[in-house]
Amino acid sequence: MFRHVVMFRLVDGVSAAVRDEILQGLASLAREVPEIHSFTFGPDAGLAAGNFDIAVIAEFADEAAYARYAAHPAHVEFVSKKVRPYLSERAAVQFGPA
Repeated sequence: MFRHVVMFRLVDGVSAAVRDEILQGLASLAREVPEIHSFTFGPDAGLAAGNFDIAVIAEFADEAAYARYAAHPAHVEFVSKKVRPYLSERAAVQFGPA
């Protein structure tokens, strides 16, 4: 299994409606991109100051499947139209089996 973990910190003042739109977009990706094996995401639980706002853990069969996901038109459009306009900071890592 090849994993992609990403966290988003949104710009200050982003509305709950925008945050919900991003979460709905993530749910759509899970349905639209066949390369996704497992897709878990959600907003920060708010237990500690300074945390990122949204986290995603995606699993793929292999690195090639991840590359197809990263280039998939639904993913590219979602990131460019729904995430980047509200993004303050992003952290990500991809890793395979240990």
